[in-house]
This record gives sequence, structure tokens and C-alpha cells, in this order.
Amino acid sequence: MKNNATDNEIDPYTISDGGTKEPPKTWFGRLRSLGPGVVVSGSIVGSGEILLTAGLGAAVGFSMLWWVLFSAWIKSLIQAELARYVVTSGDTYLRALNRLPGSVPGPKGQRISWPIWLGLVGFIPGLLLSGGIIGGAGQALGLVFNGMEGTTGTIIAAAIVMGILGSGAYGRFEKIMLVMVMSFTFATIVSAILMQGTEFAATANDIASGFHFDFPLEYAALAIAMYGATGVASGEISAYTYWCVEKGYPSFVGADHSAPGWVERAKGWIKVVQTDVWVTLVILTFATLSFYFLGAGVLHRIGARPAGSETINVLSQMFTTTLGPWSFWLFSFGAFCILFSTVLSGIGAGSRSFPDLLVTFGFIDRQNLELRKKWIRGYIIAMPILSTIIYLFYEQPIFLVMVGATFGAFMLPVQSFVTLYMQRKRMDSRIKPKRWTYIATACVFGIQALLSVFIVYNVLFGL
Repeated sequence: MKNNATDNEIDPYTISDGGTKEPPKTWFGRLRSLGPGVVVSGSIVGSGEILLTAGLGAAVGFSMLWWVLFSAWIKSLIQAELARYVVTSGDTYLRALNRLPGSVPGPKGQRISWPIWLGLVGFIPGLLLSGGIIGGAGQALGLVFNGMEGTTGTIIAAAIVMGILGSGAYGRFEKIMLVMVMSFTFATIVSAILMQGTEFAATANDIASGFHFDFPLEYAALAIAMYGATGVASGEISAYTYWCVEKGYPSFVGADHSAPGWVERAKGWIKVVQTDVWVTLVILTFATLSFYFLGAGVLHRIGARPAGSETINVLSQMFTTTLGPWSFWLFSFGAFCILFSTVLSGIGAGSRSFPDLLVTFGFIDRQNLELRKKWIRGYIIAMPILSTIIYLFYEQPIFLVMVGATFGAFMLPVQSFVTLYMQRKRMDSRIKPKRWTYIATACVFGIQALLSVFIVYNVLFGL
């Protein structure tokens, strides 16, 4: 088939010939090679934490602290192990999915595996999720510019997203946003610490009550949604594989498994990815706990419940109560940055996976880079517009995010199963994980499968 790419244009989703690179030998060297996890941090510290985790704390107090920790920790192993396969194979996420047994014919005669068909069902929930996040960002922007309607702020936020992603300036802007997100995360951690010097301080009994493993059924939907959005959600796990490939890790390892030094390079770059994942987990844990403690310690005790067009305004009380009235502007601007960066990274990741989906279904040629770029640009324009329309029709950011996050939670055991299959059937035996990793992955799959059954039951019959 015709390749419309120029001769010097390299497909970022293939392993480059002659691109091998020796991995760093020390832990500090691996730290200097981090990248994809930092990108993911910018996307994860967002809707799940500021909307759902704080919202859950406001609803139930400290009683579900155990659930917050569980939600943050259980998914990183899957992220690390799926990345192990991607780094050593060069497959994108969708290519990996399509190697699973159980495929059926697609519209162009291609064989398409069942997880891809199942993932297509998630387009609408994902669109609702995006609508909730961009609406929250718009509300925050309205608070920054006092007097601006949240709907106007949402339209402006959508326009900025299209401008940044469409201009190709995302890489440069990402660094700025990352600094802002991390600064706001730090401010949130500080605010949670300073809360201990106020009347809202968390006592030892409060923290102990968080490990009684209570699960108030009236808040089951919110808790499940928070589980789906906290830490590395299913969307971030899939996006992470694309960031790893774009970072060049598979090319650094090399495509020729029989080449001298391949095993050593593979193990070395796997260690880099694992360091990336676990460092990110530490950052996310502190961020998640801080939002939860502020929601439980402040909002729950004053009876404030974030909802509707006042969602971000109510959430700002977590800062103003602990830091003082002046922090209203800090929270408003920080909330905008954290939600806006989530929109940017989410649509940026989607613009990579969507053309890959079209390739998988046979609608476009994998080698036609120019056509793939056109679809990327179309996606970048369409998604912010559709997300904004959804929010304008239903101004409930938390509910919209809950719908998308719940479907994401339902998809998590699929990703765990994919990871198990790749570990056992598709991975070079010389770089397979240790036995305890298999057992841990299987346990994660079992737990997530049970939670998915609970989600289906809750959706169909309620509680």
C-alpha cells in the first residue's frame, strides 16, 4: 500500500532500526530517564482526586480511608506489567488487545478481538467523563475571573484545548502545566497538613475508623466511581503504553531478540519503566490522601456537598477553611490547572489511540502517516466540542465523571486479563516476571472481576 509519509518521517509506533540504547545502571540514572509516568501524573491528578475523592470524603467522612488506599494501589501492578510487554514487544495497547483469542470479523474483514469491541461501548461514557472534567475546568475558570459564567469558562477552556493540541504546542505547554499541577498538588498536601492545626483536625480515632472496612451502600455508586478514577484508571493504563512507545523505550531495547545484549537492555529498560510507575504511585498516593482528608475533615464536618454548577465553589472551602480566605484564588486557579491538564492529556492520548483503532479495523493503512495525522487533528477538534455540548446540556460535573469512571472500573479486569495472557503466552521467557508477580496479577484480576460483577448488579438492580 501507498505510504504518504516523507522519507525522513518515522512512525513513532514502530521500533526504529538502529535505535538501541543502553539503559541506566543506577537508581538515580533511572530517575533521570523517567517520562511517561510524569505525563500520566499530570492526567491522573485531576477529576478523580479533586471531584470524586474529595466528594467521597465529604459524603462519608473518614470511614472509607481503606477504600481510598485500595483504589490508589491496586492498579499500578497492571500498569507496570503491561508496560513490560509493550517495552519489549513494541506493540501498542490496541495491537496487544488484538492478539487475544476470541476474535470476530470486523467491518473490513479484519479479525477484531472481543476486548476492542467491548472498549468501543465505552466511547459514550468516556465522552461524558470528558464533559464533566471540561465543565469543572470551566467552573474553575469562571471563579478565577470573578463574574464569568461557568458555561462561558467551559467554552473558553474547550477553545484553548483545541488551540494547544491543534498547534502541536502540547509538548511545550505540558511542561508548564505539569509544574502548575505539581504546585497545586503540593499546596493541597500542605493544606491537609495545616488542617491538623485547626478545629477540623483528623484524630487518631478518625483515622482508625477508616480501617473498619465499612462500605455504606447509599454511596456505593460514588465509591465505585472513585475506584475507577483514582490512581491509574483504565484510560491512563492504556495511554501509558502509547507514551512508553513514543518515549522510545521499545527502540532502545531493539526488535532483534537474538541480538547480543538484548536481554540485558530489556531488563534495564523494564527497570526504568517500573521505577517510573512506582515513583508516580508515591506521588499519587500523597495527592489522593490529601484530597480525601480535606473532604472528610472539612466538607463532611460542615455539611458541604459539591454538586451542580457550584461544585468547584464548594470544593474551594477545603482551602479557605484551612489556609484562609485568600486561598480561594489559589484553589480556583489550581483546580483549573489540574482539570485542564486532565482534559489536555486525555484528549491527547485519545488522539493517538483513535487512529490506531481505525488501523485495527482496517479503515486506514498503518503506513499512511499523513492520513493518520488528519484523523488526529479531527479528533482534537471534535472531542472538546462534543464534551462542551454535553456539559452545557447537563451541568453536573461529578455525575458526568462518575458515569465515565464507573465504566472505566468495569474495564479494569479486562486489562488485568490481557496482562496475564501476555505474561504467560506472548512474552519472551527470558524477561518474564517472577512467580510472585504472576500470583499478584492473578489476585488483582480476581478482585477486579468481582468488583465488575458488583458494578453490573448495581447498574441493573440498584442497591
